[in-house]
Amino acid sequence: MDFSDPPRRRAAENLLPMINVVFLLLIFFLISAQLAPPEPFPVTLPEAEAEIEADGTLSLHLNAAGALGFRDQTGEVAALAALAAARVEFCAAQDCAATPPRLLLRADQGAPAARLAALLPALARLGFAEVHLVTVRP
Repeated sequence: MDFSDPPRRRAAENLLPMINVVFLLLIFFLISAQLAPPEPFPVTLPEAEAEIEADGTLSLHLNAAGALGFRDQTGEVAALAALAAARVEFCAAQDCAATPPRLLLRADQGAPAARLAALLPALARLGFAEVHLVTVRP
């Protein structure tokens, strides 16, 4: 009879600390990342000496040809309809009377001024009393 000890199995590696670290990193990057919808088309921002940073809830794009874009919608009718729907969604989540949504207007530096001037009353009719024009420093 063989009374020797049976061969011992090697202890399995404990992967739980490594999994915890990976999940903590994942949570950190999800919290610290700023998720923004993609721009509908590229825009070259105008230059200005402004010291104030534009702050807004929603962002509307105006390209050099005068076309509008909001999130994935392009064209004046579709972009303004999507912007109005986003405003309604914002107002359903927050009190618009206390804190109205601010609109960032990312207009191309080559956009016609007449087009920009004609756009502002349409934005006011949608309920945007405050529109910030986004610029870059020269």
